[in-house]
Amino acid sequence: MQTLTQLINGELSGATTIKISEGLDTFPGQLFELTDTLEYLDLSSNKLTTLPDDFSKFKKLKVFFASDNCFTVFPSILGRCDNLQIIGFKSNLITHIPNDSLHPNLRWLILTNNQISSLPASIGECSKLEKLMLAGNKLTALPKELADCGSLALLRIAANHLTKLPEWLVSMPGLAWLAFSGNNMINQIKGESFATVNIDQFQLRQLLGEGASGTIFKATSIDVNNQDEVAIKIFKGSVTSDGFPEDELQTYLAAGHHPSIVKLKSVTELDDQGKKGLVMELIPPHFYNLGKPPTLNTCTRDVFDKGFKLTDQQLFEIATSMASVGAHLHERGIIHGDLYAHNVLVDDAGKTLFGDFGAASSYDKRDLALAFHLERIEVKAFGFLLDDLLSLCSADISAFDELCKLRNLCLSENQHLRPGFNEILTELTLLRSS
Repeated sequence: MQTLTQLINGELSGATTIKISEGLDTFPGQLFELTDTLEYLDLSSNKLTTLPDDFSKFKKLKVFFASDNCFTVFPSILGRCDNLQIIGFKSNLITHIPNDSLHPNLRWLILTNNQISSLPASIGECSKLEKLMLAGNKLTALPKELADCGSLALLRIAANHLTKLPEWLVSMPGLAWLAFSGNNMINQIKGESFATVNIDQFQLRQLLGEGASGTIFKATSIDVNNQDEVAIKIFKGSVTSDGFPEDELQTYLAAGHHPSIVKLKSVTELDDQGKKGLVMELIPPHFYNLGKPPTLNTCTRDVFDKGFKLTDQQLFEIATSMASVGAHLHERGIIHGDLYAHNVLVDDAGKTLFGDFGAASSYDKRDLALAFHLERIEVKAFGFLLDDLLSLCSADISAFDELCKLRNLCLSENQHLRPGFNEILTELTLLRSS
């Protein structure tokens, strides 16, 4: 992170990346001295309300973040920034998006946690848009023009005021990751009953990780007769990029037991205001994340450590386990919404554990058309996972060509050509035994 003083003193001359967070209430004019070099600008956590009319002078700017500011209107000038591909205005006060503010070159638009009630029809002109984050707004409907965004792969519309998912939306050919919990939709979800325990019954130890919805700690029960080590996820309590923590909890409860889903042991009360957390089994230390989250460059695709490889045994073990999880969840009317390698934990034998229900949503299984489309959306995500697995293996592994055919079916633009998870599971089992 740089400082305003450095900028004013000319110490940042020629910079390609700038991040300044100092409670600014006006745009620093000195930044215009970097119009020939600046590619990444982050002015998050300030008090900005507007951008200058000549902001489009930043001809090389590709990434602009202005989260946690005070904008009430999405700046129209951004629609004239030809090279700008990634824009983030999370946690502002935006109520209006002008029709001319969205450039067709946009790939990733983050508008989480604002007060937006409608999207402009011009969003349909964003043919390169891959990732759209709209959780925590006031949307009551989606414009039909969104269907023209043929590259859209990931959509977050949780925690809004939607009453249904349009058929044109759930049948979009590129969509692979969808989160829509926390809306006014009918669902038939019913979670299992779990004992509720007080957080005071545990001693929190080391931090294991932190995600959008909460923080995970290693913990030990203070009961001298039962000092098993567990993992406790403490929800942050506010809307996240995926939705409400309460919906994550309810969907996790409804997921039930599966050998490849991280086991939920109990629900814990955090305070007298009803905030909750999850007590989960502690994952053995020899497990590791299969992949790493997408970067700004890859947008919707995971990345992997250089030189990381899988054996055919590991590939089949992971693919079969994840197909089984997919079948298990959709039989219960749950779309996970975040089926990614970076959410998959594996060991050297390929044993697989899966969790993180932050983007999970429930749906009415009695609506057969909706159930079909939502499962095929998740199957596309599985197709990308299988593509990742194949890229990490040698092309001479057993049944490589057949696995490529299965991958291609899962990634088909035509949802009706994609198999269901039970069909995928059957095919993988046959290929593995052949």
